[in-house]
Amino acid sequence: MVRLEFTADTIKMCRMNNFLKIFLFIIAIAITSCEHLQNKQTDTIKSGTINISVDESFKPVIDEEIAAYEDSYPDAHIIAHYKPEAECLKDILHDTATRMIIVTRGLTSNESRFFEDSLDYIPRWDKVATDAIAVVVNSESTDTVFTFDQLRKILSGQSQKKQSVIFDGLSTTSTVRFAVDSILKGQQFDTSIVKAAKNSQGVLDYVASDPNAIGFVGISWIGNPEDTAQVAMLKKVKMAYIRCDECADSPYVKPTQLGIETRRYPLLRGLYYILKENYSGLGSGFLDFLQFERGQLIFRRAYLGPSKIGFGIRNVKINRN
Repeated sequence: MVRLEFTADTIKMCRMNNFLKIFLFIIAIAITSCEHLQNKQTDTIKSGTINISVDESFKPVIDEEIAAYEDSYPDAHIIAHYKPEAECLKDILHDTATRMIIVTRGLTSNESRFFEDSLDYIPRWDKVATDAIAVVVNSESTDTVFTFDQLRKILSGQSQKKQSVIFDGLSTTSTVRFAVDSILKGQQFDTSIVKAAKNSQGVLDYVASDPNAIGFVGISWIGNPEDTAQVAMLKKVKMAYIRCDECADSPYVKPTQLGIETRRYPLLRGLYYILKENYSGLGSGFLDFLQFERGQLIFRRAYLGPSKIGFGIRNVKINRN
């Protein structure tokens, strides 16, 4: 029988060797993790390529924002995928390639918990502008003023005058959700009169061709008098007036920038970002651009209401001699 004996020095050396192995193992993991992180984070606030998903009803103004940002930083490339709002929310929840979405709401508490559990952090989100939903009618239509109650009756099929109502979809778009939540108050559409166009441009084209149609689109598609295409479309369609029930004088208001800023126009909704990025990458750079002066001025020029920078509204009295 062979008997093994370990001296105190032998045991001490074995312990030191084990400690050294563990230490080297930890260092190797740290180096590998850092190399993986560096390989993954290929973008900076001014360079790289990212994918974002954007509610299609904001395409005109977000196209302007991206063009201005990429013009300032030629090495930055933001690829925008325009789609219904529900699809954008699926992208931020489940698509690892989607860095940011731009939609009409922030995260719910359940969505925040999902991210905290799966990513160990909650994506940043906030409101950057206020949008108006314009009600558009054919240029030959005589129905150019509506109350909330009239819109509700039209959408639910209770109106005596049957008109075709056109949305940029029937189930997954933010415009449809707004109509159901804020106008119908949870009631159902009359599916015999409510129709779906392929997108917001399709809504405008349909209304332009049908004197009996009513359409709902985001204001950035039709409200900018400096956009030649929108000015041309306003010869085929016109924006309706909606009664301001909260105003003391109950006026009928068009979705102008003044109506948005003073909140007298009633069909308003927020424009939000949700950014899934926990370091200073291109998503953070574009977000800062949206929130600060240049990005906010672009929202203002597109006739939305900027949310991060206040632009004063003053009453001016003109003396006529």
